[in-house]
Amino acid sequence: MLIFAAISGFVFVALGAFGAHVLKDTLGANEMAWIRTGLEYQGFHTLAILALAVAMQNRASLWFYWSGALLALGTVLFSGSLYCLALSHLKIWAYVTPIGGMCFLIGWVLMLIGALRLRKKAERHE
Repeated sequence: MLIFAAISGFVFVALGAFGAHVLKDTLGANEMAWIRTGLEYQGFHTLAILALAVAMQNRASLWFYWSGALLALGTVLFSGSLYCLALSHLKIWAYVTPIGGMCFLIGWVLMLIGALRLRKKAERHE
């Protein structure tokens, strides 16, 4: 998870800079909006994955592991498809985006379940 967060963070910054300095002059408003949306979701979910990786350094959790995996997959599918759509105009990418969104939702639910299970374990040990 830490490796994915590091790579995703690098891509986030690099693509953001590339978009701000190069793509803004070559892409239209719709395409730039897709790039911005992809970057926004990639940034938020990269931070969530980083937090999960840090939490798992102290205590392994299968729920957190799968949450991170689904958030990472969602980042690749959701943000990646928006980037591809903006750069290629191939409409097939528009069908991939909601699959990535569903991965995000499942990842967040798994994180919630993992957090609730941690809380129950802590209450039992008090």
